Amino acid sequence: MWLFLFTEMLLFAGLFLVYSVYRFRNPQAFHLAAEELSTFFGTLNTVILLISSMTVAMSITAMQKNNKKLTIILLTITLVLALAFLVNKYFEWGLKIRHGLYPGSQYLAELGHGDVLFFGLYFFMTGLHAFHIIVGMIILVFVLVYVSKNRITYDNFALLENGALYWHLVDLIWIFLFPLFYLIT
Repeated sequence: MWLFLFTEMLLFAGLFLVYSVYRFRNPQAFHLAAEELSTFFGTLNTVILLISSMTVAMSITAMQKNNKKLTIILLTITLVLALAFLVNKYFEWGLKIRHGLYPGSQYLAELGHGDVLFFGLYFFMTGLHAFHIIVGMIILVFVLVYVSKNRITYDNFALLENGALYWHLVDLIWIFLFPLFYLIT
């Protein structure tokens, strides 16, 4: 699992490097484009993912204490929070698309090369992150089913820990995406 997580970190590290190079080469365009993003949506999604990280970590502690019911509740809360993140991202993307700020739009092309790069990276990196959220949700659903069927127990919870590790990675990636796109202007 650690090796897999390392490869995921390498993928996003490469994307962060690409972002940094393009930002360095187009500082004014990136500054103006970043002002088009909603800090409210970004902050809300950050809070949602931080709380979901807490609930998935608490589910491990609940399992270690042989509290299956609480483990199931905490995993369910984590999944609901993940869904809330995706719903917020849907509405945020919808606003950008309605304003013509999406890759391939005529309006965005007229704004200039830097804006095209910014929004191309924004949609690709946050979309890739959303894909990882969906994968994490699928993993956590399997974990939830295994807990409910007693295939994960207080003395055999490695699968729960691995699912939580993946979830923490997804949260960690967002912790880097959030300031890059929403805060650094």
